[in-house]
Amino acid sequence: MEIMSIITFAVFIFLVFLLHSILKFFSIGIKKLPLPPGTLGWPYIGETFQLYSQNPNVFFASKVKKFGSIFKTHILGCPCVMISSPEAARLVLATKAHLFKPTFPASKMRMLGNQAIFFQQGDYHAKLRKLVLRAFMPESIRNMVSDIDSVAINTLGSWEGRQINTYQEMKTYTFNVALLSIFGKDEVLYREDLKRCYHILEKGYNSMPINLPGTLFHKAMKARKELAQILAKILSVRRQMKQNHTDLLGSFMGDKEGLTDQQIADNIIGAIFAARDTTASVLTWILKFLGENPSVLEAVTNEQDEIIRAKEENNEEKALNWADTKKMPMTSKVIQESLRVASILSFTFREAVEDVEFEGYLIPKGWKVLPLFRNIHHSPENFPEPEKFDPSRFEVSPKPNTFMPFGNGSHACPGNELAKLEILVLIHHLTTKYRWSMMGPRNGIQYGPFPLPQNGLPIKLSRKT
Repeated sequence: MEIMSIITFAVFIFLVFLLHSILKFFSIGIKKLPLPPGTLGWPYIGETFQLYSQNPNVFFASKVKKFGSIFKTHILGCPCVMISSPEAARLVLATKAHLFKPTFPASKMRMLGNQAIFFQQGDYHAKLRKLVLRAFMPESIRNMVSDIDSVAINTLGSWEGRQINTYQEMKTYTFNVALLSIFGKDEVLYREDLKRCYHILEKGYNSMPINLPGTLFHKAMKARKELAQILAKILSVRRQMKQNHTDLLGSFMGDKEGLTDQQIADNIIGAIFAARDTTASVLTWILKFLGENPSVLEAVTNEQDEIIRAKEENNEEKALNWADTKKMPMTSKVIQESLRVASILSFTFREAVEDVEFEGYLIPKGWKVLPLFRNIHHSPENFPEPEKFDPSRFEVSPKPNTFMPFGNGSHACPGNELAKLEILVLIHHLTTKYRWSMMGPRNGIQYGPFPLPQNGLPIKLSRKT
């Protein structure tokens, strides 16, 4: 028995040594891989100045031209690997997403809330995504069309006869739709307080994270605390009323879901933030592209006028319904092409959770990985004459993984159907009832942080006679 024990122990030691040698071999193999080509710039500063002192797309395009579809750089204090091929983007965001976690600066996580869906992975993220989709899937939002219709009519009416900053006014519209989708018709009770807090939060979102009295960041964190207090009141009132709600807050509050009040608050605050600026940016670009392309505007207007005529002939209610929004193929192509050309989400951040071998290169653990959506959307190989605004290119489906305006994989935007709906409704009323003219320069682009027409696209709106 003693001899057998010795032999068993010896075999065990041998196996441990063998396993260690194999792991060491593969570790050495990975570490011997070269880093992707590229430059890292100055210590700590890296190439941040080069990126933000010019059109960021020029920076990315010049790097791709020089180094190819995968290259390294150093921005915002982080070593990064940037990728611009559709296949590589899908691999990072979907196929091997477990190797690349979502990552955000710590200050932004504090501001929105550590428990928000953007910062999660695994089972908790899957649970949150299911709850968001339940509230924003077509079966749920189809009942919101008439309410969004009213918001759109009131919004456009408030612009009539005056010069406006399109982006700022679109932010108000998308904010009101976001509140409607999250709180239902209860949102009118809290709209002004929520709007005031969000205005302060927004000012501090991209500020230096210095939490001292008087700084924008400090004011933003105070507003964040007040937002949580407002949401606590809303939760308390809902629990007392004991009614079923089909909005996003109702989905999060389901007894079976077991979310804490802090988890609910973090995700509601994050949802409002995500639902507003990106959609407002897209709407601003759509107005610019339609204004610059009269034949496209005419085609969209004819399509929307036909919906009104059909409703009148059938003695239907004037307000738009879900079925009407499915009769807008030309308008839908305009939205797709606007999303492609503008590429509001130019890139997204991921972080390697371990050393990763990627297309023959090493991506070290902790390095950021950025799929470059805009470069993919503006590649001539994917879209001929990519700078040209041409909605007809979407008469056929794009090649796989070449059109990702809402991201890809399990972290793709779960609210994209709601965004499309509110855009369709506003375009319907805009094109059938109003005309507009763009004021000031038309060619400039500003970044803050999303690309926007210069000065937020000032326009003057007047009612058709």
